[in-house]
Amino acid sequence: MTAADALEKIYESLAADNAGLDDAIKDLKVALAAEGKKEAMVEPGRLAQNNRQGRKLMQSYFKKKGVTVVFAGA
Repeated sequence: MTAADALEKIYESLAADNAGLDDAIKDLKVALAAEGKKEAMVEPGRLAQNNRQGRKLMQSYFKKKGVTVVFAGA
């Protein structure tokens, strides 16, 4: 699985009320490591809560799971 595939899985999970989110984050972490990347670039327009509070909450949760999140266009 590529990082792009894992991110797509995360977007789908977020749209489905966070169903399977933890598994998707684990997949993303593995894919990022395999590609030699240290952070995931997320498209804010695809988030359920695209406001400052929602983005900070996402960054915090993903950081606890070992994935650094940055937002495109930020």
